Amino acid sequence: MPVVKEYVLNTPPGGVKRYDHEALCDLLKVDDRSRVIFEQGVGREAIVRIYPSNPLMNMREISVNDLQMDERGRIALGTYYDSSPLRFRLFDPKTGNAQRGAVFGTTGAGKSRLCQAILIACKLSGIVVHLADLKSGQSVPEAKGQVATRVTTQYETILMLRGLVAEAERRMKAYADMGRSGFVKDSPDPLVYGIVDEANRLLEKGAPFRDEGAYLIKELGRTGRSVGVGIIILAQAGHLDELGGSDTLRAMLKEGEVILLRWSSGMMQQLVSDGLLPRGEALQPIPKVVGRVQRVRRYNEVATDDDEDANSQGMLYHLTGARPMSMARTFIVGSVEPTEGFDPLILDLYGDHAPPGEPIDLMAYVTEKELKALRDAPDGDGSAAAAAAAAPPEQSTAPRTTAQRILAVLPADGMTEPELLAALNADGGREVRRGSVMTTVSTLRGKGQLARPDGSNRIVPVQQGG
Repeated sequence: MPVVKEYVLNTPPGGVKRYDHEALCDLLKVDDRSRVIFEQGVGREAIVRIYPSNPLMNMREISVNDLQMDERGRIALGTYYDSSPLRFRLFDPKTGNAQRGAVFGTTGAGKSRLCQAILIACKLSGIVVHLADLKSGQSVPEAKGQVATRVTTQYETILMLRGLVAEAERRMKAYADMGRSGFVKDSPDPLVYGIVDEANRLLEKGAPFRDEGAYLIKELGRTGRSVGVGIIILAQAGHLDELGGSDTLRAMLKEGEVILLRWSSGMMQQLVSDGLLPRGEALQPIPKVVGRVQRVRRYNEVATDDDEDANSQGMLYHLTGARPMSMARTFIVGSVEPTEGFDPLILDLYGDHAPPGEPIDLMAYVTEKELKALRDAPDGDGSAAAAAAAAPPEQSTAPRTTAQRILAVLPADGMTEPELLAALNADGGREVRRGSVMTTVSTLRGKGQLARPDGSNRIVPVQQGG
């Protein structure tokens, strides 16, 4: 039976710096670099293990049980090389904080499948998700109908983020009135996440909404977590300057959940310089093809295709976890081979029950300037904001917005909050919740369509043209 060789090393004070994995493999005479695992221990100790084959190659399928949030607010995404679980925190019950998260990785490294796992976990755990899939909806197509809000364009993403920031601000004011200093899950508000996949498209240099997108994400990372509104971004770019600027995201990411899948050399350099990895540390590289050994063919040898073509999709480092220098891998999410349509295995994990929460009323966050640009633009022309302000196909046949319904049911002398909620839920439209209504009321007040509170505890429309 193949055995694992283990070496325990005494290291200099402060541990090993500038570790060279290839040199270590050469010293141990191991051609397949992926079989050698180096891990820095506590104190002055390190461990080197040589496995018969890469220990992360044979992963099992992810299960519903893995993705049910435990009592400590964590889900199990996979395992480390020594079979201990890879856990990702969605909620901290000790502090009441939602999380700030980021997943980095180059093309084909496994971001989309990892995103699917997080989305499924949120649905199974009763967490409301508002999703932006900026690859025109192709990254996680199975999420359609499985989240409260799903958008696929940059402008819609800005509207979604505006709505999330408005909800965080509403909660801050409401909790202050209640004397509550933090978020208590489901009392009365649910835990909410904004998730932006392919976030580099929104935040890279030259993107039309880069500045506002970076600002809104920063606001959610700074203020949303204490009121149960979290933010997770997934991106190919490693340079934080390509994600809205390093000053915007560095502090947010350092204390959140950061996962690094297969990377480029530039990405590694930036992670170190931005403080997400200790200076001088070097992670064991994640190869695109695991187990490949580069051999020199002699002049009389026939070339053979002996690569097993074992892809490293899902191999990662949890940089803000308890073992940031230890390689891990996600469980298998969905079908191994591409499917002709929606992946049935992923749909089975989501389940057929309705997702928690209500969609964000995107049109409530369109500014007057953007609406005017849309109205004034000739057919097929106009600014990016004006073009995007037009309701997308999924929204165009939708019923009236919450804002339109509020203005329609309000009499001239107004209503109290409970009266308004009852009227909206009796007008034949989709059932609405208090949080969504009060967020929309706040937005309408900002637009001058509802009067500011005057102490009478009534929500009153502003009479136009009077």
